[in-house]
Parts: sequence; structure tokens; C-alpha cells
Amino acid sequence: MTSIATLGSHCALQLLKGAKDEGFKTLLICEKKRQKLYERFKFIDELVLVDAFSEVIDERCDSILQKNNSILIPHGTLIAQMSSEQIESIKTPIFGNKNILRWESDRNLKQKLMDEANLPTPKSVSSPSAINGLVIAKRHGAAGGKGYFLASSEDEYNKKRDQLIKEGMIKGDSDLYLQEYTSGVLAYLQFFYSPLKKELEFFGVDKRHESNIEGLARIPAENQLKMEKFTSFNVIANSPLVLRESLLDEVYTMGENFVNASEKHVPPGMNGPFCIEGVYDENAQFSAFEFSARIVAGTNIFMNGSPYTTLIFDEPISMGRRIAKEIKEAELNNQLKDVTT
Repeated sequence: MTSIATLGSHCALQLLKGAKDEGFKTLLICEKKRQKLYERFKFIDELVLVDAFSEVIDERCDSILQKNNSILIPHGTLIAQMSSEQIESIKTPIFGNKNILRWESDRNLKQKLMDEANLPTPKSVSSPSAINGLVIAKRHGAAGGKGYFLASSEDEYNKKRDQLIKEGMIKGDSDLYLQEYTSGVLAYLQFFYSPLKKELEFFGVDKRHESNIEGLARIPAENQLKMEKFTSFNVIANSPLVLRESLLDEVYTMGENFVNASEKHVPPGMNGPFCIEGVYDENAQFSAFEFSARIVAGTNIFMNGSPYTTLIFDEPISMGRRIAKEIKEAELNNQLKDVTT
């Protein structure tokens, strides 16, 4: 029988609870320092203890996963902890399309795919010398906002870049991607595409709470100007949003366009969960600055479903359980190769 496995971080609890609810055996690749946390949850059948998550490609982990006929569910920690080459070398079947994770990790490839999907995006800035307004500098990969910063000039950019180099977070300019900063209501649009049903499901919307940028909003401007501490966009928590219903048609269109572009440029395409991340401006126009080509941590707030899953399903369902249902159906119909790579 197939088992479900994932790394012990990010949204592991949601994923494995959903898998257990669908009758699967569950395995957690768990760093030893987090063993006590995950032993609390009885729906986790087996802990595979490691010193570092990169050990998932080692012979010991691979043997355990193969023995249990496991399917590995990727999430942000996999991308943050491992290179694209390492991820693509994993022998265990991965749910979804592991090849598209390279496009998520590389900012230039990410922008290319969003352009191909006709998503409205902020303009990229070619170099620090081209900064002529407020920009946001982002690290490559799934950094969870850590190390992102704002800059309005090349001098300001250089100062903040040098600080990140000093802290060992980056090596130089090539580790950063510059994009014009767009303000408005942050909205992270969660989707699931079923390659079995050939259907797109809109799953929910969340907003991310980032430190210390949110705390700075509570400080008067005259005090902010005297502070030397840089702004940070490190994601701490998530909260749910419900969009105006009139916006939903565009939401589905963006999701479908992204699925179509992914199938064309990164076969077999965007299978399973993904997220289009952006901001609505004062005219309710959406600007997409990111995508995540796998489950996002914002789905954790919908472990019993969202307002949008209520419209699709007759039972409470998390993204983790939705993934398990897709695997279950694929297994019953001998289609596991259609949902894994």
C-alpha cells in the first residue's frame, strides 16, 4: 500500500493529518531537534530521524521510503533546504511536478513563467544602478520573506545588501532579484489543479504577517526615521481573507492561464497545489509578484476547509487531505504516474 511522507516543517501536520484521514500510512522525515514536537501527534505513524533534511537523498532515507512505497509531498522547506539538482535527484516519487520547483526557485525563470501565463506583474529592475523609485530586493528560492528589503536608491540598496553579505545570507548581487514595489492589499491565492479530472479548484486566500515590517507601521514616522534597523519581511503567521465575489472570475482565469503555461513550458505542468501571490491596488487590480509551485503554509489556516472549499466539497477538507484524495483516486485507477514525478 502507498504511504505518504513529507519533511517535518512548514505544513507537515496538515499534510499527514489529511493523509491519515484518507487511510494512508504516514511517515515524517524529522530533524532530531524537532522529534519531541512531532511525537505529540498520533496520526504520524513513523518518524525517520535525520540531522538535516538533505539526508532525504541518502541511501538510508531512500531505503525506508522505498520500503514503505512512499510518495513524498514537497513544500517550502524542501526548496529552502535543497538545490534544484538535489530535489530532481530524489528517487522517491514526488507528488506533482518536481521539475517546476526549479522555476519557483530561480527568480528569472519564475518571471518568465508568469509572463507566459499573462499574469500582471510589477516591473523587474535590471540592476541596482537602475533603481529610480521604491523597489523590493528578494532572495532566490523559498526564503519565507527572510532577507527581503526595500530600497529607494542604489546607495540604500548597497548598504542593505552589504549587511546581508555580512550576516552570511547572500554572497552578492546575483543572489538578489529586484522588483518595483507595489502597495495594496496582500492576497495569496491558493489553487489545486487535478490532472485526473482536468479541473482547477480555487481553494482559499490568505494574508501573511511579516516581521518587522508590520510592527513598523505602529511607529510614528519621526521615530522611524531615527531607526537604524532595516525592514524585514520574515513570515511569522497567516490569516484568512475572503475576496469580493466580483473578483473571482479573474482569479479563476489567472489560475487557468498559469496551468496552461506550465503545461506548455514545464511538462507535465502544474499538477496539484500552487499559489499565485500578489496585491490588489486601489482599483481592485491584481499584480502578481510571486508563485509557489506546491502547497503553501497559508493553507494551514484552512485545516477544516475554507469558504471556497465549502462551495466545492460536501465535507471539511484541507489542502493536505485534497492531495491525499488525489493520490487515493490515482492509486485506485492505476494512474499514480499521472500525479507524481
